[in-house]
Amino acid sequence: MKLALAQLQIEGSETDTNRDRALSAIREAADRGADLVALPEIFNVGYFAFDSYARGAEPLEGPTITAIQDLAADLGVAVLAGTIVEDLAASAADGLETPAEDGYANTAVFVDDTGERRGVYRKHHLFGYGSAEQELLEPGESTTTVEYGGFTVGVTTCYDLRFPALYRQLVDAGATLVLVPSAWPYPRVEHWRVLSRARAIENLLYVATINGVGTFDESTLLGRSTVYDPWGTTVAGLGDEPGVVTARIDPETVTDYREEFPALDDRRL
Repeated sequence: MKLALAQLQIEGSETDTNRDRALSAIREAADRGADLVALPEIFNVGYFAFDSYARGAEPLEGPTITAIQDLAADLGVAVLAGTIVEDLAASAADGLETPAEDGYANTAVFVDDTGERRGVYRKHHLFGYGSAEQELLEPGESTTTVEYGGFTVGVTTCYDLRFPALYRQLVDAGATLVLVPSAWPYPRVEHWRVLSRARAIENLLYVATINGVGTFDESTLLGRSTVYDPWGTTVAGLGDEPGVVTARIDPETVTDYREEFPALDDRRL
């Protein structure tokens, strides 16, 4: 499977501009033969644009996800719609199951190559250090896996990288690839690299981290979107500029590595 990471330039509160950039990146990735395209965290509003969350929030059947579904079906490419600020009350009014009757969530949506919404993940661990996320958003309550391209695809979001138990839950659900849409800022570059590689190594699976770039008041996203194989080796990555990077990944690699080094079988629970 050819995986594409879309490292978007994200401007705070510029929802229409951010959406257009995401759609353009999906088209570019499809032109380059991608089977699956992943977008960053809160690409529609901008993670650090906290004052714009309420204004930029949308239901799952709102304009951003609908546009991505239509484009995915038109291009025949699957998309992890990074995350958006989800309006939970509006989603609930549409008959969708939500973790709360109102408020907002940091929500990723997996759309397949027919445009069907196959999975929804709402960020579990909400960041509190220098962030208003814990005050503004509701945490998710369930994990998500989707079968696609020979992989069992799991999703976590940004700060979730610091909580390895969540990744063990995904492994127990069969995950062989985890996509991690993020809004990871400077100066924590080494945390970004080490934690992502550690999650790949300890779980013997692919981890793909999809970050944005852009500056919001005092916070600047560090980019460096990267695909790691189950050995923790970098397969492909970007620096700190906008761009699309692609990588060939193979589910058999996960099987082979787990057979060669069956550390997961030695867990004592």
